[in-house]
Amino acid sequence: MSNPFSTNLDKVAANHMPLTPVGFLPHTAAIFPDRDAVIHGALRYSYQALLDRCEALARALIARGIGAGNTVSIIAPNVPAHLEAHFGVPMTGAVLNSINIRLDAATVGYILDHGECDVLLVDAQFADVASEALGKSERQPLVIDLDDSLGPQGVAIGSMNYEALLAEADPATEIPALTDEWQPMALNYTSGTTGNPKGVVYHHRGAYLNAIGNSFAWGMTPGPTYLWTLPMFHCNGWCFPWTITLQGGTHVCLREVAAEPIIESLAAHQVTHMCGAPIVLSMLASAPDELKAKIPPGLKIMTAGAAPPAAVIAGVESLGAEITHTYGLTEVYGPCVYCAWHEEWNGRPLADRAALKARQGVPYPVLAGLDVIDPETMQPVPTDGETIGEVMFRGNVVMKGYLKNPDATRESLEGGWFHSGDLAVKHPDNYIEIKDRSKDIIISGGENISSIEVEGALYKHESVMAAAVVAKPDDKWGETPCAFIELKQGAEAPSDEDLTSFCREHLAGFKLPKTFVYGELPKTSTGKIQKFLLRERAKAL
Repeated sequence: MSNPFSTNLDKVAANHMPLTPVGFLPHTAAIFPDRDAVIHGALRYSYQALLDRCEALARALIARGIGAGNTVSIIAPNVPAHLEAHFGVPMTGAVLNSINIRLDAATVGYILDHGECDVLLVDAQFADVASEALGKSERQPLVIDLDDSLGPQGVAIGSMNYEALLAEADPATEIPALTDEWQPMALNYTSGTTGNPKGVVYHHRGAYLNAIGNSFAWGMTPGPTYLWTLPMFHCNGWCFPWTITLQGGTHVCLREVAAEPIIESLAAHQVTHMCGAPIVLSMLASAPDELKAKIPPGLKIMTAGAAPPAAVIAGVESLGAEITHTYGLTEVYGPCVYCAWHEEWNGRPLADRAALKARQGVPYPVLAGLDVIDPETMQPVPTDGETIGEVMFRGNVVMKGYLKNPDATRESLEGGWFHSGDLAVKHPDNYIEIKDRSKDIIISGGENISSIEVEGALYKHESVMAAAVVAKPDDKWGETPCAFIELKQGAEAPSDEDLTSFCREHLAGFKLPKTFVYGELPKTSTGKIQKFLLRERAKAL
């Protein structure tokens, strides 16, 4: 039987073009040229100005030989130049490598070499670490100093500054059209807690789709005002440089992530949306009452990065904010799973709603496959809310792979799925719920204990701002839970006996922490608690 659709229906320029989120900027600038695109302190500029500056960056880089196959790195907080790099660099065909601002010089030097950096943009705040990293690196890229009136002044390590680079741009320089959506667009490095970090490679198609997925999952309407509390270096700001631009929103930049500057910015600009790790939510919930009173009503917060305890969700939503819980990893462009909300859940008590919202949820529409799978049999676990398996992903928003690491790439994508290393259950309603990282499960006397479950109980205590539970070696039980606790400002540490009694109200006896340690918890720049450091401390107790 012949196929009537097999001829004269080819892909041609009129019906097929590569997908790229870079196209969101000229689209929005054409429709809303005078709308505020960027606010940073007293600085404001429009979408037409943002497009002009990004194109100038692209043209200046192209004139210096930057294009496909090159890497442009940036070390900067959430300043306008960092946003511009998310468009200007991929416009050239080059790859943007946004580097974690909290990394030590040796690790930054490794990244510059491994990613083969050709141009390095540096904010003055991080000039010292960048200079030391360059001294350890074999690469000697073109170094450009960023200008920012709200940051440190007079610290220059480059051959020129950013504004001078943009001034070099020749309007006649052609910006090449993208010909392949599978082309690398961004390079993001994992935390590297057990060795050198791995370079995760994104393509244009995945970034385009996940930027749209963010908008859908958040129910975002056009023209949001978005506060940049989430670091732009983290999974390219979870793809929100592109999402907010797609929606014609205003990017409110912020150098310092702390309760007072966050809340003052929320109030000053009547911010509608922000993202942050659970520790940022705790920061807001624990702020002084006079500050919390300034939070604009109806603020929408997207959180991810760790399972937010139900008590933290309840605390923030009691301020009038609305939380969307999402989940993802660097290898899947940041969040691509969300706790889609059911209207009928609104009638439940606050504690029940918070517990439902603490689940990771269901896939973004742009994610082709999400499941909880037995890694031995590669079969999905039952949807009973009890059987633990590994969370696995597949589809267009999974990374190309790890740069120069074919073995790790092959292992992580084995069996047609990306293996996350996160352990979860799948509920009867198909919502997944993370129980732990595989390395964070505590096995005590042969019983598996979820550190997340124990942390959730601790967060319910009125004095606890943050908690992390890890395994402590034990001669009798093999391992027992050890709780590291950061107290709310002004709170006194409860006695071990009182806290044990409190936990007993929420946990089975074998899950109770046997050791309590008080003090500030070590965190990454994105607010994740560094459990690998706490595990080392627990071993020494």
